[in-house]
Amino acid sequence: MTKPAIGKLTGVSHFFAAAVYSWAGFQRLIKESAFRQELLFAAVSLILLAAVGASLWEMMIAVVLFLVLFAVEALNTAIEEVIDRISPEFSMVGKHAKDLGSFAVLCALAACGLYLLVTIGTRLIAIVFA
Repeated sequence: MTKPAIGKLTGVSHFFAAAVYSWAGFQRLIKESAFRQELLFAAVSLILLAAVGASLWEMMIAVVLFLVLFAVEALNTAIEEVIDRISPEFSMVGKHAKDLGSFAVLCALAACGLYLLVTIGTRLIAIVFA
């Protein structure tokens, strides 16, 4: 049996290595303009939620939805990078993979937007008619 080229870390070493890899992933993702726009969307949304008096639970739901959006954006970027690496020429399979990743991001954005529309809208209606 051959020894693997890369040794697997375990325990606390694995935890710290994973943190380093995650930070590297964040640094790569921050180079994407779509991700930076999503970060801005999240920041403005949380400020608006606070301004209309959203509850802690409403704020936490928004944070979780944005974390899901960021995760989907990271996976979409990973798909795009892999496709560009293994198939630099145009292929329908590569196009489909990229399109599906983009659709996943759209769904996550729609979930965030709908939640914010309902939550902020409900709060504003309550303020106006109070």
